[in-house]
Amino acid sequence: MNVSATTAVGAGLRPAPTIVRYWRWVAFVLAALALWQLSAGFWIPAKSWLAQWLIERAWAEAMASGKPAPPWPWADTTPVARLLVPSLGIDEIVLEHATGRSLAFGPGHLDGSAAPGGPGLAVVSGHRDTSFRFLADLRVGSELRLQRADGIWVTYRITATDVIDVRTARLPRLINGPPRLALATCYPFDAMLPGGPLRYVVWAEAD
Repeated sequence: MNVSATTAVGAGLRPAPTIVRYWRWVAFVLAALALWQLSAGFWIPAKSWLAQWLIERAWAEAMASGKPAPPWPWADTTPVARLLVPSLGIDEIVLEHATGRSLAFGPGHLDGSAAPGGPGLAVVSGHRDTSFRFLADLRVGSELRLQRADGIWVTYRITATDVIDVRTARLPRLINGPPRLALATCYPFDAMLPGGPLRYVVWAEAD
């Protein structure tokens, strides 16, 4: 009788198989979610690093062959210039077309504006929180260096900064005259929401 009671009590202390399976399933789901979040955190910077490496390689290939080279087979853009800001340690490749897809990987050359480093005004835009975050630190008189698609380097000097409202003003389209450069991004830099009508513009002229 005592043995049976002990066995019954012991059996009652063990959780039911259904409860055990439930908590195992919960633990598995939580572990899977944690692993997914961790992998996503690694994947985003890894993808960005890989894209930049491919863009750098495409620019090197273009310099060697003299022909535009897409960074990956399905890319709808090619590198068109290299932009350096010696005082800030900035080194970025400028991509063809200032579209949402190209701006996700770096600054983009605005279609219809002058070729980077050539006669006229070349307009290059970038995101205020990534590739063109450094515009906030540029000052009048700072030096910019731009490598053209033919490998020639052009040195620019910043002449002015400006804030324009795209609802009432547009950047000029000048394809003649001395080489000039306009670097544009959304403004203000600390805006909570992306987009908006204001643009911060850095104006520069070739030395």
